[in-house]
Amino acid sequence: MNKIKTNRIKIMINGIPGKVAVSIAGNALSDNRFEVLPFSLTGPEIHETVFRLDSMIVGLIRPEERDHAIRKIIKENSPFISVDYTHPTAVIDNADFYCREGLPFVMGTTGGDRKHLIDTVKKSSVPAVIAPNMAKQIVGFQAMMEYAADTFPGLFEGYSLEIRESHQKGKADTSGTAKAMVKTFNRLGIPFSEEEIIQERNPDKQKTEWKIPEEYLSGHAWHTYSLVSRDQTVTFVFHHSVNGRNIYSKGTFDAISYLYKKWEEGAAGKVFSMIDVLKG
Repeated sequence: MNKIKTNRIKIMINGIPGKVAVSIAGNALSDNRFEVLPFSLTGPEIHETVFRLDSMIVGLIRPEERDHAIRKIIKENSPFISVDYTHPTAVIDNADFYCREGLPFVMGTTGGDRKHLIDTVKKSSVPAVIAPNMAKQIVGFQAMMEYAADTFPGLFEGYSLEIRESHQKGKADTSGTAKAMVKTFNRLGIPFSEEEIIQERNPDKQKTEWKIPEEYLSGHAWHTYSLVSRDQTVTFVFHHSVNGRNIYSKGTFDAISYLYKKWEEGAAGKVFSMIDVLKG
C-alpha cells in the first residue's frame, strides 16, 4: 500500500447523521491524530445530501450511489480507514463492500451475522477491528470475566441469572455486549439464552424506574448482570452504566490507530478484537 504523506491518519466515518457516528466524527475533528474525510455512507432512509459537522460539510452517500462515489474517494484520498457506525441491518452488506474495495475498517456497529462478518474479512485482502463494544473499560471487564470462564469453568453452576440492559430508544437491536456476556456466563455454568435478556427502550421507564438522568436518555448504555444461588442466600451483581457517547470515541480512536499500524505492517484478511487493541 502507499505510505501516508501526513502524520495524520485519514478516516471516513460512516453512519452520519446517526448520533454515534456524529459524536465520534465531531471528536475526531479535534484530535490531531486524524484527518476526517468529508464523506459518509448513510442509509436509504436518509434524504439529505449533506450534513454540517462543525465547520465541515459532509457529503452523505446513499447505498445506490456508493459504488460510483467510492472510486473517486479512493483515488483522491487513499489510503484511509473506514469506521462503521451505521445500522445493524447494514453490517454484512457494508463489510462486503469494504472488503471488495480493499478498505480496512473498524466495525463498531452491532448486529448482523457475526460469523459471516468475520469469515468475509478472513477471505479478503484487508484487516479489520470488529467489536460489539468500543468502550475500553467495559472490554476490560469482559476480558476479566472471560479469564474467569477459562480458569474456573462452571464456577456459578446452580445459580440463576438475570441480564437487564437499557439503551436509547433509537437502538434497534439487543446490546452486543450483553449477548457476548451470555456466552461467558454459559461457560461459567449458567444455562441462559440471548432471548432472555431484558431489554429497555422506553424513555419514561428509563427515567422513573431505572433512574437514568434525563439528559442521557437519548444516549446511554446501562447493564446489570445479577446472579443468585439456588437457595437464594448468595447474590452477585455486576453493573456498568455509561452516560453519553464519549467513551466510545476513545476506544474507537485507539482501534483506528492499532488497525492502521497493523495495515502498515502488511496484515491482510485478519480480524482483531478490542482485546487485541488493549493489549497492543
